Amino acid sequence: MNFRSGFYVLAVLVVCIITTVQIKAQTEYGSSPYFTDTIVTTSDSHLLLFSELRNSLTEEMLEGLHSGIPVSFLFFLKLEKSGPNWPNNNLVEMEFNHRLSFDTLKELYTVTTDESSRKKLITPTLSDALEHLNSINGLKIIELKSLNPDGKYKISIKADLYKKTLPMSLHTYIPFLSWWDLNTDWFSVEFTY
Repeated sequence: MNFRSGFYVLAVLVVCIITTVQIKAQTEYGSSPYFTDTIVTTSDSHLLLFSELRNSLTEEMLEGLHSGIPVSFLFFLKLEKSGPNWPNNNLVEMEFNHRLSFDTLKELYTVTTDESSRKKLITPTLSDALEHLNSINGLKIIELKSLNPDGKYKISIKADLYKKTLPMSLHTYIPFLSWWDLNTDWFSVEFTY
C-alpha cells in the first residue's frame, strides 16, 4: 500500500512537472513577438527589406484599441558592414513608426506607416489592419552604389511594441515599480552583396 501511494505521488509529480514545462515553453515562445519571413533584396537602385512581425498585440493592447486608444510600434533598423578583418561599421540607422487606430463610431481601423511615404490603409476588419500593421514591405535601406561588391553586411531590426509608464513622470519618484515594455529581440540577417 505504501509503495502504491508513493508511486501515485511520483506519477502526479512527474505529470505536473511536464505540464509546467510545456506551459512555460508555450508562453515564452508562443506569445513573444518576433520577426519572420525576412527577405533582403535589391531593386534597380536600392537595398530593400521585407519582413513580418508575429504575436505583436496583447489582449490589453486590443482592449485599449477598441476603446479608442491608438497602438504605435516603433521599429529600429541598422545596416552594418562586417567581416573578419573589418570592425562593424554602421552604414544606416533608421527608425520608423506603424500606427493603428480604431474609429469607434464608424467601426473602421486605420493603419499609418512612416517608412517611405506616409501610407494609410482604412479597413473594416482587424485581420487586414494587423496584416498591414505587422508588415515591412520594400523598405528602402540604402542606395546600391554605397555598397561594395562582394562586401559582407548585416541588417538588424527590432520593434518596441508597447511602453507603459506612470503618468506625469511618477516613475522618477517610484523607481522600484516596474512597468513592462513589449518588444522584440534584435533580429539579424547577414548577407554578401
